[in-house]
Amino acid sequence: MTIQAGIIGDGYTSAELNRLLARHPYVQVAGVTSIENIGRKLQEVYPHLSGYSRIFCEELVKPDFFDRCDVVIFALPHGVAAPLAREALLRNTKVVDLGADFRFRQRERYEQWYQHTHPAPELLTEAVYGLPELYAERIVESRLIANPGCYPTSAILALAPALQHELIDPATIIVDSKSGASGAGRTPSFTNIFCEVNENVRAYGIASHRHTPEIEQVLSWIAGKELVVSFTPHLIPMSRGILSTTYGQLRRKVSGQEVWEIYTDFYKGKYFVTVLELGQLPQTKAVYSSNHCHIGVVVDERTGRLVAVAAIDNLVKGASGQAIQNLNLMFGLPEESGLDFPGVMP
Repeated sequence: MTIQAGIIGDGYTSAELNRLLARHPYVQVAGVTSIENIGRKLQEVYPHLSGYSRIFCEELVKPDFFDRCDVVIFALPHGVAAPLAREALLRNTKVVDLGADFRFRQRERYEQWYQHTHPAPELLTEAVYGLPELYAERIVESRLIANPGCYPTSAILALAPALQHELIDPATIIVDSKSGASGAGRTPSFTNIFCEVNENVRAYGIASHRHTPEIEQVLSWIAGKELVVSFTPHLIPMSRGILSTTYGQLRRKVSGQEVWEIYTDFYKGKYFVTVLELGQLPQTKAVYSSNHCHIGVVVDERTGRLVAVAAIDNLVKGASGQAIQNLNLMFGLPEESGLDFPGVMP
């Protein structure tokens, strides 16, 4: 079986999709659409794909493009994917959206945080939140996947076991995250040019980042009640990677060993999540260029807090790799197909 996958968009996440799918045993890239690079070889736009891609960037021509694909992966800004997804679904083509258009069950929440009228609200109840470690059973049966954001992926994986087992008070959650510059995309701006990023660390989007309601929504599902979190992202001078340090006040006295056992049991059999041994803490370099998430847990006895740290590659587990993980589940393939390799060191 060869699955034909179309990729809508030609930014960093599209480049990652092409890199990863180049070694996928069951999926072939049917086409890559573009606006600025129509007619150019993809390997000309991204030289690292030389010898691995014969694709030419093309204009999106509907419905022909959808008709030659079994699945389309949207690597587009919010507000653009939703109407196209509707058309793809009408052609019986499955959809994985890397953007935010289908991540919220309530259109009001999307419209509040993204300041944009939702283009296809009738699809929100059908879309499945594509975090396989939590929702694999629903993903298998879905034709429309909302791929999680990069920050939410790390934060939710760090906190899910603690909330599921009622270890922490949900009202005390703090998420402190650091991300590499590729999270801002390929389009240059004043905030992501070299001289602004190099030798510099800065917080941004405090109390207003659009990933905040996504984190809150999923953690609320796990906790079984609505909760609010404090989330602060930071931009740091590296190309890729996310490290999220999460905090929650413990509801009872518990040892580090007990917490570690809870986490390891929670993620038992989850190929891409590794709970590190007690005393070890995650680092972005260890998961660089991979679909893996490393988690470390510490019980701070002095403050009575649980500290859970997660590291992912923002372009792989935080975006394109997770999209392929979802694709694998949707088509009944082994979840790790095309993704079964470790990070890159040094």
